[in-house]
Amino acid sequence: MKLTTLTCLAAIAAPLLSCSSLQRNNEEAIMKNNPLVAAQTLDSLKARYPNLDVARATKGVAQAAALWRASDGSADRFADFCVSEYVNDEAERRALFEKLSDKLEAIWGYFNVIDLRLKQPRDEAGGEPAKIDMELAGYDVAAHFNDDMFASKVAFTVILNFPSYSLSEKQQQGERWSALEWGYARMGDVFSTRVPAALKLATAKATADAEAYVSSYNIAMGALRSEAGEALFPNNMLLISHWGLRDELKASYADAQRGLEKQRMIYAVMERIVEQQIPAKVVNNGGVQWKPYGNTVLEDGGEAGAPSEPDTRYEMLLRTFSALRAEDPYTPQHPTYIRRAFEGDMEFSVEEVKQMYTRFISSDVVADVARLIAQRLGRPLEPFDIWYDGFKARSGIPEDKLSAQTAKLYPTAADFERGLPSILQKLGFSSAEAQRICSKVEVDASRGSGHAWGAVMKGDKAHLRTRVAPNGMDYKGYNIAMHEFGHNVEQTISLHDVEHYVMNGVPNTAFTEALAFVFQKRDLDMLGIAEKNPAKRHLSALDIFWGCYEIMGVSLVDIAVWEWLYANPTATPAQLKENTLRIAREVWNSYYAPALGHPNSPILAIYSHMLSYPLYLSSYPMGHLIEFQLEEHLRGKNLADEVLRIYRLGRLTPQLWMQRATGGEVSIEPTLKAAAEAVKQVSGS
Repeated sequence: MKLTTLTCLAAIAAPLLSCSSLQRNNEEAIMKNNPLVAAQTLDSLKARYPNLDVARATKGVAQAAALWRASDGSADRFADFCVSEYVNDEAERRALFEKLSDKLEAIWGYFNVIDLRLKQPRDEAGGEPAKIDMELAGYDVAAHFNDDMFASKVAFTVILNFPSYSLSEKQQQGERWSALEWGYARMGDVFSTRVPAALKLATAKATADAEAYVSSYNIAMGALRSEAGEALFPNNMLLISHWGLRDELKASYADAQRGLEKQRMIYAVMERIVEQQIPAKVVNNGGVQWKPYGNTVLEDGGEAGAPSEPDTRYEMLLRTFSALRAEDPYTPQHPTYIRRAFEGDMEFSVEEVKQMYTRFISSDVVADVARLIAQRLGRPLEPFDIWYDGFKARSGIPEDKLSAQTAKLYPTAADFERGLPSILQKLGFSSAEAQRICSKVEVDASRGSGHAWGAVMKGDKAHLRTRVAPNGMDYKGYNIAMHEFGHNVEQTISLHDVEHYVMNGVPNTAFTEALAFVFQKRDLDMLGIAEKNPAKRHLSALDIFWGCYEIMGVSLVDIAVWEWLYANPTATPAQLKENTLRIAREVWNSYYAPALGHPNSPILAIYSHMLSYPLYLSSYPMGHLIEFQLEEHLRGKNLADEVLRIYRLGRLTPQLWMQRATGGEVSIEPTLKAAAEAVKQVSGS
């Protein structure tokens, strides 16, 4: 998972503005409904500059007018500002662009440094954070940035001279734009909204609370008991929900003796979490025993009273929704958070994503792959088989053997950091290039499951976080670390090697997830465990297909929950829980029960991203699709050379980036076609 300053929101407590206050402030945009003032201002610009680029000026004036408030000055003041601050000469405009880029890099870069330091006690392993640590971790140093830039009129200077382009305009015109014109367009995205700092702080508070809730939600696996009172997991195993539970479930496919028992127990735990039937006292507590099937708690040799956790999971989601919805009036181009997340951040429409994912999980290939998995397992499928891991090379290797190797190689986070250049060289990077990239990456032991936090200015380092046990990095931590290292490589190349600073990054998080998957898939290669299976390519296609099938349904649940929330903004946590479970079961019954059976499973609602990373989940399946097309493109080529070329493209629109990277647009068809062929080949082998 990739985290950056601009997407990792956390802040100190701040009250939400009332609805009436929101409406009053929004109505202050005095130019929004005054086209006459904008037209007169444009006439003044035409009179001053006979060679005026009318299309650019018209767009800039209109967008500035839409965000100008009464507190910014009168209509005459607006017109005077536009005439005096408009830069008509292209050489002067480029100089302005470069000055702005330089200053934005400094501002955002140091914001990122402060943010990273303040969140360190919360995110990195160590002693339990104090109350003051959590309060400071929730401080959003950038919360007042937009307010300050609009108050000083800097934001209006940017809007006027570098107007923003809609997604459709970028898609239609972007192919013809030069690197500089793309830089101008991305500069136009910087101040396209004017959300008050108080609302940003409220959003940050809600997301920080959700992140704290998720990062400390662990299950003591050694305390779990079957109905017969038997323990299946080691005493010292503590797994975070949902990531750790899911990964242990995957690892259990390699346990021929007791793997199925373990998987069923983990699934029962997941059901209790989603339905909020989990006893509150078993969360982060190994001091009591818990029988998840019957949902009973044993303490001091007998059954103990164990009230369920209240609807905290859904209360967290509701708080985040309320905070983000309060920002809607201040984002005229994307007037709902759903549209901001998709059209704004992902640069795909939500309808396009839903249609793509629904077509994929409705494909006839699903039944064929499901039958193949059941055949390989020698049993009917169960709901948790959406996480079937048997197409990977490591699936037949007991995890404890892999963990013994990774713990020996990487006793500490510092040891993994020292090993990064060697990993890149094994992937084909030159020694010099490997050293250059790795010198800009720092590895930290993570308190949570792990993430990659990118640098935002060239003098800073990206951070790789993964869990490191006291006896060394186990295989789960190593596998996550390889994934996060892929993010770090992308973050470093796309920051340091792009032509213009404001083009740094990738079109959306799916594109960095794609490279993270490419790295993660090669984790055994980096350990010297060669995959000799002649069907490796077909197995990889099946693995990607099944991963897409699983996470696309989760994404559709995530989207549907947000659509329900917008239709029911005054819902209670209990109502949200009821409808989240309803939506998850409906999606399951429509697209998963036909292949895996067990109608009405709620398991698609288990993902913790729904709480702490709102509407992020859709990036994963998109990342898998991109990963497959990227892998196909990389086949027969030098991986390092292509990674360096591709991730220097910067933040184009998704389909243009994909065309220039691989020669084709993002599509479900290559993955479906490859999976259909793979079923034939693997079934006949």
